[in-house]
Amino acid sequence: MRFTKLHGLGNDFIVVNAIEEMDIPENLSEFAVMICDRHFGVGADGLVLVRHGEGVDITMQIFNSDGSEADTCGNAIRCVAKYAYENELVKKPLMKVETLAGIVVPELIIENGDVKGVKVCMGEPLLSREKIPMIGPVGRVINEPLQVEGETVHITSVSMGNPHSVLFVPDVNAVVLENLGPRIGKHELFYRKTNVEVVQVINEKEIRMRVWERGAGLTLACGTGACAAAVAAILNGYTGRNVLVHLSAGTLNIEWTEENKVFMTGPAEKVFTGDYKTT
Repeated sequence: MRFTKLHGLGNDFIVVNAIEEMDIPENLSEFAVMICDRHFGVGADGLVLVRHGEGVDITMQIFNSDGSEADTCGNAIRCVAKYAYENELVKKPLMKVETLAGIVVPELIIENGDVKGVKVCMGEPLLSREKIPMIGPVGRVINEPLQVEGETVHITSVSMGNPHSVLFVPDVNAVVLENLGPRIGKHELFYRKTNVEVVQVINEKEIRMRVWERGAGLTLACGTGACAAAVAAILNGYTGRNVLVHLSAGTLNIEWTEENKVFMTGPAEKVFTGDYKTT
């Protein structure tokens, strides 16, 4: 089975052209765990299968490294857009991509024939508790106290097609996120679990973020998480509507427009192409 590995700011994915490849195993959850294993497989945060779709240019199906299927993924969308264009699955810089969370529209930034970045309309942020989804009274979850094993933290929750809970802290590097992340992410109030971002405000235009992803654990970047973090910063009055989100391996530009659309702009890089023996 032919595959291509790509990454968006270190958040890496194994992308498979499911239109042409005939040797893809039937149990995709089990296969994702095997191929994403960093010791015995190719190694990645997720497996992405690209297919044709009705009324869209392509569809993408995403499995996390633990085998769970993801609704959407901002970094994967940029990687898939670059892959589809460079492999001539889509021969235009603006395309429609269907995910479980809905249709997203990436636009390639091309310079001298090379894809230098991708701008993606990520749609509208969902802010009501039931849309996140989260148990509790109707309304938004903004700087709300949450009891986590005897400790009180304050969260702002946002769905970007998948759930995120954002904590503002003085120093993101001082947080033991591998411990705090799953404690919040698997909290009983989040019956579909939640991604967890810790965010440090630098100034009214910049924030710094680390992320614990449901289904993958600590990752170097999360595109939907960066969108959620920017929206949370705006809701709490920390920043304006255009925010630079600094991650371990680079920066994403996030804009939440007055029309209630979130745009994400950032890079996608090809790492290598290879063949994986499936039997």
